[in-house]
Amino acid sequence: MKKIACFLFLTATLSSFGQITYKRKLSMLGSPFEMTVVAKDSVQGNEFIDLAVAEVKRVEYLISDWIPTTQISQVNKNAGIKPVKVDKEVFDLVSRAIKVSQITSGAFDISYASMDRIWKFDGSMKAMPTEEAIKKSVSKIGYKNIVLDPKEQTIFLKNEGMKLGLGGIGQGYIADKVKELLFSKGCVSGIVNVSGDINAWGKQPDGKPWTVGIVNPLNKNKIFATFPLENSAVETSGSYEKFVIFNGIRYAHIIDPRTGYPAQGVVSVSVFAKQTEIADALATGIFVLGVEVGLDLVNQLKGIQCIIVDDKGKIHSSKGIDIKKFE
Repeated sequence: MKKIACFLFLTATLSSFGQITYKRKLSMLGSPFEMTVVAKDSVQGNEFIDLAVAEVKRVEYLISDWIPTTQISQVNKNAGIKPVKVDKEVFDLVSRAIKVSQITSGAFDISYASMDRIWKFDGSMKAMPTEEAIKKSVSKIGYKNIVLDPKEQTIFLKNEGMKLGLGGIGQGYIADKVKELLFSKGCVSGIVNVSGDINAWGKQPDGKPWTVGIVNPLNKNKIFATFPLENSAVETSGSYEKFVIFNGIRYAHIIDPRTGYPAQGVVSVSVFAKQTEIADALATGIFVLGVEVGLDLVNQLKGIQCIIVDDKGKIHSSKGIDIKKFE
């Protein structure tokens, strides 16, 4: 899923209290990574950001499914063979991911990595895959076949060929862990932005809140709303560039893991929550569920809000957001 449509506005770099806003842009996790901290000087700013970088790498080497030595990779290698003991941190993250699968009725599913990639969004597809091929492509997906043993702290994938991929929740989790670590080390204000997964805490040096602008991906030159982020998180995901059209129907590159068919009707989803992890995972699920079902779900969840842009460019928001107030 492409992370899009978030712009941070940093309006202060130096305050009367001698604090500075210190920023560093990097490429990590195969994606853009931007860290902003408020510090007393550049030396402290560098120290904070070095800690953040180290934390990203630490978690990546636990949960990545493309680094062969990680615990998640070991779980995948032993699919259908045996349970694998993992760290409590990994076990708990997978457990929480399964809970998101449950509340989204499987629209979010970390076993999506088992999917056969039969859809091509590079212009090479001339016809839709057959119904049989689509059904077969998701035959190994199913969060209900992930077996967790809390006592032994093991994860077991029941079926051979199953794979876990934490891309839809892992970046948000990493953003939360970075914030948690830096705050514990005395960084009282900052923003971590992992490819669109944004967690902000504290305020800017001039006392103003951090703000984030949301754009309509069908009109990328226009920011339709600007929101303050006060000790909270936002994740904006979209699929407006990669899609195919068959029989006049637009199919996005985000696949419904329950059916094998691409999601339809949505081009971007922004989810606001206290934790980036839940915003990240829910954005994926809501994208698949669509406007009506997605909003209905969010309106039942405490502390969660969202904005959805449909494929006609129309903006929809959950009950707790009055778009006009933030325009």
